[in-house]
Amino acid sequence: MEESLARIGRRDPVLHAFLDVRAEEARERAARVDRALPLAGTPFAVKGPTGIRSYAAGRLIAAGAVPVGSTAVPGPGTYWQTWGQGRDGRTVNPYRADRTPGGSSAGSAVAVAAGMVPLATGSDGAGSVRIPAAWCGVFGLKTTNGLLPSPDRTGLASAGILTDTAARARRYLRWILDEQDHEHAGAPITLPVPAVYAPDLGFADVDPQVAAVVRAAVDRLETAGVIRLDRRRRPFTLLDPCETWKAIRGSARPEVPGERAAAVRAMEVRAENDRRLDALFARTPLLLTPATPNRPHGHEGPGELYSTALTWAFNVSGHPAASIPAGFTADGCPVGLQLVTERRTEATLLDLAVAAEAALLPGATTAAMTAAATTTATAPAPAPAPAPATTAAPAARATAPAPTPSPYGPRRCRP
Repeated sequence: MEESLARIGRRDPVLHAFLDVRAEEARERAARVDRALPLAGTPFAVKGPTGIRSYAAGRLIAAGAVPVGSTAVPGPGTYWQTWGQGRDGRTVNPYRADRTPGGSSAGSAVAVAAGMVPLATGSDGAGSVRIPAAWCGVFGLKTTNGLLPSPDRTGLASAGILTDTAARARRYLRWILDEQDHEHAGAPITLPVPAVYAPDLGFADVDPQVAAVVRAAVDRLETAGVIRLDRRRRPFTLLDPCETWKAIRGSARPEVPGERAAAVRAMEVRAENDRRLDALFARTPLLLTPATPNRPHGHEGPGELYSTALTWAFNVSGHPAASIPAGFTADGCPVGLQLVTERRTEATLLDLAVAAEAALLPGATTAAMTAAATTTATAPAPAPAPAPATTAAPAARATAPAPTPSPYGPRRCRP
């Protein structure tokens, strides 16, 4: 606990990951926690000012974990949500101070990436866990829609967590999930796992550097024997869910004349994408895509690219999805690989993510990957990567070249 609070004290004035830090309350909780509890004394952060009231936070506290504070979320003033506003300034990416960490679980991702806490809660209505996880080089999981209680009446948002590794997430998630309603302890996976790689889902404009990093990671997974790509069929595609997501978010109703066309089209796209996903998962347990089509954008906003292009399809469909670190672009930006599995298969998804992380470590072996995927032992160390700049002065950390206008074309729709 003291180590976590000390790191927050040193690093948060630079990164602005927290809205508030409740140090004395955390110390008191840690001192009186039942040491027999499975997560006794483990520090964690909650997303936003209301995160302490979330179901996930309550379950973690019941298991002995101790909340240290609430993390930054987007403030007012812009329509885009891939940024954060901490108590003393804008939340910055720990690898590139001139770039956003993503959002809306911005502070949660930064707090984990900078080692201030080992675990943070999040919520994901369009990619709000997976996008910042990808851009901060950590693990982020969106659970199956409806699996855990959510205040979102549209059904798009679901609970999520951010940790440094998938192995650590697997340990924490078992205490969040209601195991009476969810088969967390799934059967051990057998490697290689059949998988489909969809580089753009048929509609996204993906930055060539992001595409190259993710493709290289997928190739490494195949070479290492973690996955076996299905190349027998045409590339897997979905219909662009942008307008569908907007219609659902806006609660478009077919019985209202002015909303009928949007509502009907949303239902059609949703039904067709569900049909395609059901067919895919009937034959293949794993879908792989880039987590985002773009690198972290500057603090001025995302420009003409939609960072949610590859994530919100699974908020509409309800599937669990995770982002694991795939590597870095030439200018030092983290890139995430998205893993998607059938609904209510979080255990399988986490096992696959653990095996994939182990394979992306230098010198990985099939035996080590299989062991990693079937044990709840200590999480593996993260792969070598550019270290987050967590102690330099803000001015010194903002010396990277400013982002250039995107050459990849306009986003297909705007929020």
